[in-house]
Amino acid sequence: VPVSLNRKAKPSLFSLKRYIDRGVKLVNAALNQHLPKASAKPRTLHESMRYSMFAGGKRLRPILCMAAAEACGGRASDSLILGSAVECIHTYSLIHDDLPGMDDDDLRRGKPTNHVVYGEGIAVLAGDALLTLAFDLANQA
Repeated sequence: VPVSLNRKAKPSLFSLKRYIDRGVKLVNAALNQHLPKASAKPRTLHESMRYSMFAGGKRLRPILCMAAAEACGGRASDSLILGSAVECIHTYSLIHDDLPGMDDDDLRRGKPTNHVVYGEGIAVLAGDALLTLAFDLANQA
């Protein structure tokens, strides 16, 4: 199904907020589809991946991928997989950056960081799994 983030707005009535809000919904739906379900084994790992991925965030990187696709005459929906890969890489980098051996942050986006909730070992694995998922998604794009 062709999707355009700006399909209802006239050029003179463009609303960046509306564009981003619609993009966030599309990206979150795509991420929910591509990430393993929290109940899938190994459960703790998948819960940890989802915990960080859906802990908030503006989703600007994948929205920029979608906007670039539209600016080049494509459809936003055609770039959702690549945008999801970019968001997986970003989340992986945040998980690893928060680890005790790096910045040792206890909070991210107002919530306890991944390693605080799941332990350092699971946080490392969750970040690594998100990076691996990003490679898989980029290969599909």
